[in-house]
Amino acid sequence: MLGYKVVYTNTAKLFSRLKMAKADGSYLREISKIERQDLLILDDFGLQPLDNHGRSVLVEIIEDRHGNHSTIITSQLPVVQWHEVIGEQTIADYP
Repeated sequence: MLGYKVVYTNTAKLFSRLKMAKADGSYLREISKIERQDLLILDDFGLQPLDNHGRSVLVEIIEDRHGNHSTIITSQLPVVQWHEVIGEQTIADYP
């Protein structure tokens, strides 16, 4: 599988890094890199509740990748608890 691009990252660390990228002006470049990966693995989802920034980033990543590339989200929390972690029903129910 030469050329297959995979990124594995801790979800909280990624969201923190993207928050800093917004501050220094590199956010669009960072999001674009994530969008181009063939497989994105977001590990440890839900260890901390999402704030507004985290919710926004999650939706943007999913929207950018939907139908184009694969995304795996791993969590130690049961999926039924994800609504609470995401913290907003509309985003938590996002297809």
